[in-house]
Amino acid sequence: MVDPQIGQFSKIAGLIERIEIALLTTVDRDGNFHTRPVQTLGIEGHLTLWFFTDARSEKAFELQQDFRLSLGYAQPRTGSYLAISGTGALLTDRKKAAELWTTEQRAYFPNGPGDARLALLKVRVERAEYWLSPGRTAHLFAAAKGAVTGKPMKVVGQNVKLP
Repeated sequence: MVDPQIGQFSKIAGLIERIEIALLTTVDRDGNFHTRPVQTLGIEGHLTLWFFTDARSEKAFELQQDFRLSLGYAQPRTGSYLAISGTGALLTDRKKAAELWTTEQRAYFPNGPGDARLALLKVRVERAEYWLSPGRTAHLFAAAKGAVTGKPMKVVGQNVKLP
């Protein structure tokens, strides 16, 4: 029997590939949330995401203190939204860095995949939730239906939680 979650993880991977840029949230040294944009460079299986980071950055320091993190992806024009929570690990792997390397990364790491500052951020996905909205017309229809019936809509579109 095929695990239905595998199909949902494929859906999540497709959303990540289309959106690509996420907002990564970590916990800073004072216990506050710290959020910044990151580019998703790779997806392995259904539980691992890859990013580059500066090994000497605040992000790296924060992840060494508390490896919990969240990622938020949003593409409002298509009504696609994704929230991921998981754990992060910083690694030095020049072979993996070369595999994930794109020319645009030279803006951050001018010495290429062997740059001494380059660290890999490996994220293990523990939970994910996505929302797919069918568009403005569906929201207007739901608003009209709510006004007529007096009952709020639970979700307009699709909402899936994993695991």
